[in-house]
Amino acid sequence: MPDQGLTRRQVLGIGGALGLVAATGLSTAAALARRPPVTGAELRSAAPLPPPFQVPLPIPPVLRPAGPGRYEITQREASAEILPGLRTPLWTYEGTFPGPTIESRRGHPVTVTHRNELPVPTVVHLHGGRTPADSDGYPTDLVLPRSTMHTGHAMHDPRAVVTELTRDYTFPLDQRPALLWYHDHRMDYTAPAIWRGLAGLHIVRDDAEESLGLPAGSRELPLMIADRAFAADGSLIYPALPDRPGVTEEYLAGVLGDVILVNGAPWPVHEVDAARYRLRVLNASNARHYELEAVTDNGRRLDLVQVGADQGLLAAPVTHSALPVAPAERYDVIVDFAGVPVGGRVLIRNRLGVGRTRDVMAFRVVRRATDDSRIPGVLSADLPAWQRSDAARVREFAFRAGRTHGRHGWLIGGLPFDPARSDVVTELGDVEVWRLVADVHHPVHLHLAGFRVLSRGGRPPLPHDAGLKDTVSLRPGESVEIITRFDGYRGRYLFHCHNAEHEDMGMMANLEII
Repeated sequence: MPDQGLTRRQVLGIGGALGLVAATGLSTAAALARRPPVTGAELRSAAPLPPPFQVPLPIPPVLRPAGPGRYEITQREASAEILPGLRTPLWTYEGTFPGPTIESRRGHPVTVTHRNELPVPTVVHLHGGRTPADSDGYPTDLVLPRSTMHTGHAMHDPRAVVTELTRDYTFPLDQRPALLWYHDHRMDYTAPAIWRGLAGLHIVRDDAEESLGLPAGSRELPLMIADRAFAADGSLIYPALPDRPGVTEEYLAGVLGDVILVNGAPWPVHEVDAARYRLRVLNASNARHYELEAVTDNGRRLDLVQVGADQGLLAAPVTHSALPVAPAERYDVIVDFAGVPVGGRVLIRNRLGVGRTRDVMAFRVVRRATDDSRIPGVLSADLPAWQRSDAARVREFAFRAGRTHGRHGWLIGGLPFDPARSDVVTELGDVEVWRLVADVHHPVHLHLAGFRVLSRGGRPPLPHDAGLKDTVSLRPGESVEIITRFDGYRGRYLFHCHNAEHEDMGMMANLEII
């Protein structure tokens, strides 16, 4: 529930410009002048919160195959001890939050059978996957619980494919090795489903990546970062409307929690060797942006050496002192703990956070160790080299607040999402340049196709834009150009804002590849 003690000034800073635009009609220009560090409004927990850096970092279990190339996942209700001494009811994949990690090989297809034992319909999307349209998780392709008449939005979409209880999702995995993630994608209800726990990791590997000598084994750590808020009994707080999709007025710009979880644990700590570690970072928050830095107890900042982006390895490493991470973005970074004394700590902090949301997690160096890992100067030679001259067409899309179905919402090109409308039609194999324009923060995700960032505000991309991406963070008032090639599969796909509340309130569009 909202903190009744927030002042108007705090709402401007915490809630973000468009939360106030939607609530009061304040002009976008006036709102943007304030340039808040985040877009969204923060919930406050009523439960007692643990001190930071006390809870051990969990590592999500790796899912065992049910047979060659086959996996089975049951979506079910469960509870977990997230805050010490309290149980939190969750919606889960296989009873855990995050769900189990699927480890796969490039070019080796897998089929995942999902069984829905939750009280609501679900949809599964493999975020970052080069996936045929019938397995991509279109938001009206529902998997219904047993014995339910709930067809929901499928009734308004004649192309929807609805199944009862189970569905097979087939992923060819003919793509570069990368950290992907799977999550619920049901129309109008993605945000509360992810908030309740429906998210997990999927890692694609290949021989070429493994030959590079990057840190591996116990020195490769998946880190799913997400914020949540808790009621006094340990249950999750979420400001859903009682009778329709969406959230209460204060949270139209996005829902932020005041507890930072990593792999489902609050502000955890992990013991490490004095060696290099590969951190596979995912921002699985609904709306919160992070700017991560690694700082020792004595204030020394360690380099974050980026080796990969959403869609796999960079051409060459890029060194950052701090790294911005928008919702749904993934970054693959190397941190070297060799210069930290045994017993010392390295804190991962969020420079955009306030109070306890400035802390993310900590590493404690517990032993000296040999380290035969390395960071090659050349990481990958298979990045696409599309040029502007290759583009069959240039398109522009504005991501802005507006009215949808008589209520405040979020629009692409002035329109709310409609599964019956084709917003973009392109031919298989075409290269296109898209110009994306934002009013406030919008992390824009393109299904199926990876892309390169060409420019920001007419200037060269920023260092963290390197590599092949599938999600790009638009900052307030900013325009970003991307270039992509629509290859792989024909069919109906999506592009949308991955602020999950924006997505649920209309900021999604159809992409038809013919």
